[in-house]
Amino acid sequence: MTREPVIRLRRAYDPPEPAADGVRVLVDRLWPRGLAKAVAGVDEWPKAVTPSTELRKWFHDGGSAEEFRERYEAELAEPGAVAELARLRSLAGAGPLTLLTAVKDPASSHAAILAERLAD
Repeated sequence: MTREPVIRLRRAYDPPEPAADGVRVLVDRLWPRGLAKAVAGVDEWPKAVTPSTELRKWFHDGGSAEEFRERYEAELAEPGAVAELARLRSLAGAGPLTLLTAVKDPASSHAAILAERLAD
């Protein structure tokens, strides 16, 4: 019997919750500013599923959220990302998977888009 994946979204700056977080995956291309690696409790940092530097800069220069989603989903369809998505799905199937991001509202970020893809 396959278990329903549990995928959580949290800020990287929030303290780890070992019992609930399961595998903690940083999904930002850059390490969160001011966060010590010893405190972060990050288990994985798969850059193949993070938004590219070009996409991140484009969005911060005024790109729309709708077009960001389209461009990010296209990046997630690339071979390296597809393989990493499969691996992360496998981890989520084995226990909780927490996607960590430095953004203030993870539910309105690329992490939420990634969580949707992992739940497919």
